[in-house]
Amino acid sequence: MHHDVGIVGLGYVGLTFATALVDVGFSVLGVERRADIVEMTNAGQPHFSETGLDAALSEVVGGRKLSAVQEFGPDDTCDIYVLTVGTPLDREGRIQLDFIRTAARQVADNMRDDALIILRSTVKIGTARDVVSPILAQSGKRFRIAMCPERTLEGRALLELRQLPQIIGADDPETRERAAHFFYKLTPTVVQVSSLEAAEIVKLVDNTFRDVQFGFANEVARICDAYGVNAMEVISGGKLGYPRTAVALPGLVGGPCLEKDPHILAQSTEEIGLTLDITPAARQVNERQPEETADFICAEIAKRVAGRAPVITLMGIAFKGIPETDDLRGAMSLKVLAALRARVPEAEIRIYDPVCSPQQLRPVAGDAQIVQGFHDCMIGADCVIIANNHPGLGAVSPVEITKRMAPNGFVYDYWNHFSDRRRKEIGNSYFSVGNISLAAGA
Repeated sequence: MHHDVGIVGLGYVGLTFATALVDVGFSVLGVERRADIVEMTNAGQPHFSETGLDAALSEVVGGRKLSAVQEFGPDDTCDIYVLTVGTPLDREGRIQLDFIRTAARQVADNMRDDALIILRSTVKIGTARDVVSPILAQSGKRFRIAMCPERTLEGRALLELRQLPQIIGADDPETRERAAHFFYKLTPTVVQVSSLEAAEIVKLVDNTFRDVQFGFANEVARICDAYGVNAMEVISGGKLGYPRTAVALPGLVGGPCLEKDPHILAQSTEEIGLTLDITPAARQVNERQPEETADFICAEIAKRVAGRAPVITLMGIAFKGIPETDDLRGAMSLKVLAALRARVPEAEIRIYDPVCSPQQLRPVAGDAQIVQGFHDCMIGADCVIIANNHPGLGAVSPVEITKRMAPNGFVYDYWNHFSDRRRKEIGNSYFSVGNISLAAGA
C-alpha cells in the first residue's frame, strides 16, 4: 500500500507529528517496534498525555489515514520518510544512536529511488551525514536527506506544529525546496539553513541556551540562599521596567530535552577537539541542585523531628507542570527522591502527581507510597516538597498545607509558588529555592 509519509518511531515526537500531518491531508504509516504502542495507536489511543491528542488521534485513525505497524511490509511504499526515534543517553551520559541506525536500515530497505528522508530526532552533530546517509547509500538507491529538528513544547505540540517555523537543513537547494514544500502544508513559515550540520546545531543550541539561562537562575538562587536574601525579590525587582535584564526564575531543570541536549552538544564538540566551558558549567549547576537542596531539606527535618521516622511528601513528579504533562523522562524530582532516600533511609516517603497515574509512577516510585489525593498526601507529613510548577500545586497556601501536616512541619517549594505572598499568607514554615531564610523572619 502506498503512503505519503512513513514515520519511524511513534514516541512523543513521532505520534504528534503523524497526527498533525494526517490532519492536513497526508496519509501516514507509523512504524514502531513496541507492539503495545502499535495496538494503542491503531485504536486511536495515545500512550502519553498531550493536550488535544486524544480527540485528534481518534479522528485521524477513524479516517483511516494513519495506521501503525511494527515494521514496513514488502508492499508498503512512501514518498517521504521521517526518523523520529529516541536518542537516549547511556549510564555514562553518552548519546546512543542505535535506534537511529536501526531506523535508517529500515528505511534503506523499504525506500524507492528519489525518496526524501528527513531526520527529526535530536542527534549529535554530524549524525545525518556520517551515520544516516552512509546507511541509506548502501542500498544503492537514489535519495535526498534533510535535517528538520523537532522543537515543540510538550503540552502545546499540536498547536506549535502548525505555528512554529520549521528548520530545514540540507546540502543542496533542491532538497531544501522539496522539504520546504512538504512542511508548508503544515506551517506558514520555514527557515532554510545551508547544511545538515547547521540544522543539527540549531536544535542543540536552542535547548542549551534555555539550560544555560536556567542554570544562571539557579546560580542566583544559590547566592541568595548564602546571603539570606529572597531570590524572587532580586530577580523580579531587577527586571521590572528594565529592558536589559531578563533573568529566569530558579527551579528544577530537566526533562527529555534540557537534561540531554547540552550533553549531546558538548560530546559533539569533544570529537573535534573543542572543549566547551559555559554549557557544561550550567548543566552541572542544574544537575547538582537536587543534592544541594536535599542537604538543606534533610537538615531541617532533623531539627524538627526526633525519636521517630519522618514523613516526607514529594508533590509534582513529572518534569514540568506548565503546560501539564505526564512525562517522567529526565524529571529532576526523581533525583530529589533518590537524594532524600539516601539521606533519610528510614523516612516514610509519599509521592503525588496531579497528571501521572499510579501505573506511570509505580516503575519510578521504589519503596515510596503513591498517593492519589492532593490533600491526602499532606496529612501528617513533616515536610511537603513541591517539585514542579503545576498550577494545582500552588492552589493551596502554605498556611493551609501546614494545618494538615504534623506539628512543626514545613513546606519546601522548588518553584516559588508563594514567594511573592505576604507573611500571613504563607506562614513561618515555608522555604523555597533561593529563599531559605524566609521562615526565619527575613
